[in-house]
Amino acid sequence: MIAWMNWTPTVAIFFAVIAGILAVMTVYEIVSPCTERKGFLPIATTRGDRLFIGLLSAAYIHLSFLAVSDITLWVALAVSVVWLLVLLRWG
Repeated sequence: MIAWMNWTPTVAIFFAVIAGILAVMTVYEIVSPCTERKGFLPIATTRGDRLFIGLLSAAYIHLSFLAVSDITLWVALAVSVVWLLVLLRWG
């Protein structure tokens, strides 16, 4: 069915982490519903909105690192995690 994809341990961990994040955010939303708020982003957002923007930003951060440098992607991951935490807290 999905045999065409190269399921390496790294790819499996990546998808498992994303699924875990979504599961935790879903439970968090059920336990503590949020309201829209305005942070430094130019729009009012919910936690889910900020998570989506953060994950999308992380993809662009990684692509930028791949395009313009030979630095290891661990640095891009660190930058992405810091950006996601900032976005979730103050975005």
